[in-house]
Order: sequence, then structure tokens, then C-alpha cells
Amino acid sequence: MAENNVSKIEKNVVVTLDYRLEVNGNKIDSGPIQFLQGHGNIIPGLESQIEGMDLGEEREIMVKAQDAYGEYDAELEIDVPLSTFPEDFEIKLGHPMRMQDGEGHVFTGVAVAISDDTVKLNLNHPLAGKDLLFKTKVTDLRSATAEEIERGSLARGCSGCSSGDCSDC
Repeated sequence: MAENNVSKIEKNVVVTLDYRLEVNGNKIDSGPIQFLQGHGNIIPGLESQIEGMDLGEEREIMVKAQDAYGEYDAELEIDVPLSTFPEDFEIKLGHPMRMQDGEGHVFTGVAVAISDDTVKLNLNHPLAGKDLLFKTKVTDLRSATAEEIERGSLARGCSGCSSGDCSDC
């Protein structure tokens, strides 16, 4: 097997990035993440700002909302008839719910209000409209395989599969 001499983040490099994500000084998430650089596998603002980082380098990166999960969009708060939910479906205000529309698309919404006839759902990403501070460290780099480059992502088994049958993932 050929030696892996990758020492800098660039397109088609598999990156392992240790990170701590903060919003307004509060820790939101942390841990290592592994992805294929240059293929849109992570938010655009982070992907562009880590380009060129060296193995072992640490950096604080501020990603503005428009380069992360977008600005908050009030039009993504929609009223849905209560009758469209199954009778045994528990609606909890403020809690994310995975739902499926009539065409089979799965999405997440948060109930922000319930009346006698409707549920107001917020379909914005929970981090929409928020600037994100990432405290990062590049912990590993390697060249991507030809298969990873062709696919544009790393092999992850079936975690991204939304169908019940993972044979076509």
C-alpha cells in the first residue's frame, strides 16, 4: 500500500476534525467528524475556512448564519391541519418531530403552537439564523479512495438511507 503523505486539507482529502461548536458562548455539539473535503459534506462556511489547514493545526472559525444553515425564514413556519396527524401521534411543543409528507419525503419540524384545528410547525433548521463558532483541530488526513471521490462522500453503511431497504444505498 502506498504511503499517505497528506499534510494539508484540500479537495479529495479525507479529514478527521475534532471540534467544539458554540452558539452565543454555549456549547452545542462536539466530537470528531470525518468527511471528504470539497464535496459539500459539511456546511459551506466551515468547509471553505478549513481549506489549507495543516495536520495538527488548531483554529477558531466563525461561520456566519448565511454560510451555515441559512437565515431564519418566517415562511417556513406553516399551519398544518391537526386532522392530518394520526390520532395516536403525540405532538409536543418545542420538540423536533420526524414526519413524512404525501410524496414520502421525510422532514423534521418543531411544533410551536397548537390550536383546536391546526398545528403551527417550524421547518427551519434549529441553527438557522445563528452564527456558529467552531473550535477545531485537524487530527488526521488521508487521500480519498477513487470510490469515495466518485461517490463524493465516505462510505457510511446505510445511515443516510431513508428507504426501508438499504440494498440501493
